[in-house]
Amino acid sequence: MKAHDKRRDEARGMKPGAIAALAEYARKRDFSITAEPPVRGARPRAEGALGFVVQKHAARRLHYDFRLELDGTLKSWAIPKGPSLDPRVKRLAVHVEDHPLDYADFEGRIPQGQYGGGDVIVWDRGLWQPRDPDPAAAYRAGKLSFHLLGEKLSGGWTLVRTRDGGSGDKAQWLLIKDADGAARPQSDYDVVVARPESVLTHAQLPARRDAAGAAGGEGAKKARVAALRGDAARNPAWIAPELATAVEAPPPGEWRYELKFDGYRMLARVENGRARLYTRNHHDWTAKLAPLREAVESLGADSAWLDGEVVVTDAQGVPDFQALQNALELGRDADLRYFLFDLPYLDGEDLRKLPLEARRARLRALLGAHDHPRLAYSEDFPVPPQDILASACELRIEGVIGKRAGSPYRSVRSTDWIKLKCRQRQEFVIVGYSAPQGGRQGFGALLLAVHDEAAGGRLRYAGKVGSGFSGASLKALHQRMQPLRRPTPALALPVDSSVTRGATWLEPRLLCEVAFAMWTRDGLVRHAVFQGLRDDKPAADAVRERALPATAVARIQGDGRDDEDAPAPTAKVPSNGVRAGARRSPGTLAGVAISNPDRVIDAASGVTKGELATFYCRIGAQLLPHLAGRPLSILRAPTGIDGERFFQRHADKMSMAGVHLLPPDLDPDGERLMMVDTLEGVVGAAQMGTIEFHTWNATADRIERPDRIVFDLDPDPALPWSRMVEATRLVLTLLDEIGLDAFLKTSGGKGIHVVVPLARRHDWEALKQFSRAVTRHLARILPQRFADRMGPQNRVGRIFVDYLRNQRAASTVSAYSVRARPGLAVSVPITRQELERIDGADQWTVRNLHERLARLTRDPWEGYANRQVISAAMRAAVAAD
Repeated sequence: MKAHDKRRDEARGMKPGAIAALAEYARKRDFSITAEPPVRGARPRAEGALGFVVQKHAARRLHYDFRLELDGTLKSWAIPKGPSLDPRVKRLAVHVEDHPLDYADFEGRIPQGQYGGGDVIVWDRGLWQPRDPDPAAAYRAGKLSFHLLGEKLSGGWTLVRTRDGGSGDKAQWLLIKDADGAARPQSDYDVVVARPESVLTHAQLPARRDAAGAAGGEGAKKARVAALRGDAARNPAWIAPELATAVEAPPPGEWRYELKFDGYRMLARVENGRARLYTRNHHDWTAKLAPLREAVESLGADSAWLDGEVVVTDAQGVPDFQALQNALELGRDADLRYFLFDLPYLDGEDLRKLPLEARRARLRALLGAHDHPRLAYSEDFPVPPQDILASACELRIEGVIGKRAGSPYRSVRSTDWIKLKCRQRQEFVIVGYSAPQGGRQGFGALLLAVHDEAAGGRLRYAGKVGSGFSGASLKALHQRMQPLRRPTPALALPVDSSVTRGATWLEPRLLCEVAFAMWTRDGLVRHAVFQGLRDDKPAADAVRERALPATAVARIQGDGRDDEDAPAPTAKVPSNGVRAGARRSPGTLAGVAISNPDRVIDAASGVTKGELATFYCRIGAQLLPHLAGRPLSILRAPTGIDGERFFQRHADKMSMAGVHLLPPDLDPDGERLMMVDTLEGVVGAAQMGTIEFHTWNATADRIERPDRIVFDLDPDPALPWSRMVEATRLVLTLLDEIGLDAFLKTSGGKGIHVVVPLARRHDWEALKQFSRAVTRHLARILPQRFADRMGPQNRVGRIFVDYLRNQRAASTVSAYSVRARPGLAVSVPITRQELERIDGADQWTVRNLHERLARLTRDPWEGYANRQVISAAMRAAVAAD
C-alpha cells in the first residue's frame, strides 16, 4: 500500500490491520457488478461507539448475518435460523469473513452469480457494549459477552466458539441470549417471525424465491440485466396502503367514487410470478387466503403490488363482514372474492406517482386480460356522490370511498382519499363484558372503550354492544376472552356503578368493529350492533373517529396539494392570506413580496423558497402562539440549507417586514433583540432566508422571569428510535413523580423536547440550577441511558439531556418551526400516547404536516398552563445523594 493511502485510511479511523482483514471480503466480490460497499468505503465512528447490525439475507438459503464492529471492521457470523430471545435456545453462528463498516447500511440485491447472490435487508441495528475490558482479546479467545441496544434485540448476549470443528472464517460459534428482562420463551415469541421487516425501510424479503432465479435461469438473467442497466424500479418489499379520511359530506372538486367494501383491506405482492397477501398492518395472510393467491398469480405478472379488499357477499351480492369472518374461521375459502381498486407497481414500473386514472386504467386492463372469477375490479360511478351514497345505504353497504382525480398513491392517511359512511361504524377495544341474562349463554354485552388523546391516550369507556351475536359467536368469543380476565378495569376515568356491577374486566387486547346510530353527549355509543373482531388491526388503533367538514378537505386540497405541477384551483383567498394552490410562484403572501420563489432550498425534497413561505403562511395559526411575545433567534440560509447558514439573535441593518425590535436594555450588550407576533413577520423572515425560528424561555414583558423549562433529549445518532422513546418515558416518569406536568414535541431532528410550563416566579439562575440537577439525577441513577455532559464522546450509546436551554439568552427551536436539514422536517407538539406511535422525530415535514393538522380534533398540548412552581421538595428530590 502506498504511504499516502495508509495515512488516509488511518485518518479515517481504520485500525491497523483492518485493510488486511478485509482482503478476503474484497477477493470474493466484483464491485463493478455488485452494489456492496468496497473496502475503501470503510468509515470511522465516534470514539467508543461500537455498532452492530443484523442483515436478513435471502441467498441460496435464508439466513441472518450478525455483525459486530471491532478493530475497524465488522466481525461477522451467519446464523441460519436467526437470533432467539430464549436463553435455552442456542443458535449456531458460523464465522465468516470480516466486512467493512459501511456494510452496516447495505440493503439491496446482490446479483445472482456473485458471492452471496440474493436480497439483503437491515433486519436490526444499533450499538453493542462489550462486557469484557478487552473485547478484541475476548473475541480471539472465543468467548465474547456484550449488551445490545437495538430496535429488536436488546439485553445481554454471549457468542462462544465451539469445539465442533471448523477454523478461521468457518469456525462454529453459538449465539446465546442472557436470562434477563429482554428474554422471552421461544414458544411464546419468535422474534424473526414476529418482526420480519427492515428497520430502515420497513421492507421485507420475498417469502419464497423463484426456482429458476435461484438456479440462474432466464428470470434471474432478466433481473440481473435490468438491475445493471438501472432501467427498472425494484419491486418494493413493502408498500404501506393509502388510507382514507372520514368526511361529513362530499367536498367540492373532481372526485371518483367507489363503494366502500365491508371486508379486510389486503395488499398482494407478486415477485417472480409468486404472490403473497398482506393486511394493512403487514401481517402475512397468504396461508389463510390460498385461493386468492392462486387467483393473483393467474394474472401473469412477473412483479406487482395490488391493493384491494377481501370480501364475502350474501345472496343479494352485498359484502357481509360476519360472513367473511365465518368463512375464514371455518375454512370456507370458496366464498372469498378480492375486489381490486389500485395498482401501485407492475412489472418493473413504479406507478405510485401516476395519476389515479392512469393506475386504475392499467389495473382494469390487467384484470380484463386475465379474467378470474375470484378477482373483481372496483368500479367507480360517474354520478353525483349523494346519489351513490344513497344507493349504497339502501343496499346496506357501509358507504362510499372518494378519490381525488389526478392524485398519486401515497402510503399515508390523506385527504386525497375520503370516506362517507351510511351510519357510524368504527373499531373499539373490548375492556370487559356484562353477565348474561335470561336464557343467554356466555355474556350479556361487550364493554367498549377508545383511546382518548385528551387523557394522554388512556382508555375511556365508550358504551356497550349486546346485539349482533349468534349463539356460535357468543360461545367462541366468550372462550377467547377468558385468558384476558383481570380484576380491575383498564380505563382512565371512573365508570358508573351501573356498568361495573357484575362486570368481568379484560386486558385491552381485543379489537372489535361496531356499527351504531350516534354518540351521546357523554361519549357513549347508542343502538350498537356487533360486526366482528378485527384481528388485522392492533387495539392501539382504536380512537374516536371524527369526520372532517367538507370545507376542511377543500381547504387542504387548495393549500397543500402534493402534486406540485397540478393547476391551481380557482378559490377565494383564505383568511390567512395564502393564495389557493400557490406553491411554485406565490408572488405576495401576507402582504410580503417573495423574491426568487422558484429557488430550491432543499435538494433532498425539492422544496422551493416560495413553497416554504407558503407553508409558513398556511400554519400561521399554529406557529404564532409559540412565537408571540418572546425574544426570537433565527437561522437563515439565503441560498438554501446546503449553502451559507448563520444564526441571528439581534436585528441588523437589514429590515425584515413585520419583525419587531425590542428595547435595547433587554440585552446586556445593548443590541436590540427581535420578536415576531404577526403573519407578516413570519413571512417577512422567510423572505429573508429564514428557515428556523428559535424562542427564549421567557416573554419580553418579563424577561427576567422565565415561564418554562425545556429538556432537550439529544441522542447518540447511532441509537435506535426505541431508545429515544424509552428515555422520554423515563424523563416523564421522573417529572411526574416530583409533581411537574410536562408536554412533548418532536425536535424535527433526532430528539424530543420535554417542555415544563412554569409560573413566572423563578429567575434564570434558579431555572438553570434545577434543570441541571434533574439532568445530573438522571445520569446518576441511569448512567447507561443518560449523559449530563456535552460532546459526542460523552453521549456514546446514551442520550444527553441538554439543560443549557434554560439559561438567559438561550433559545430552543419553536413548535411548528421547520428545521434546516435535508427533508425539511418540522418540530411538532405531540401527546404522550403518540410517542409510542410515531417513527421518529423527523416524521412531519413541510410536505406532510397539513395532513396531521387536518386530522387533529384538539390541541396536543391541551391543558398547558403556566401555573407550576418549583418547590423545595422538588429540588430535594433531584439533589445529589
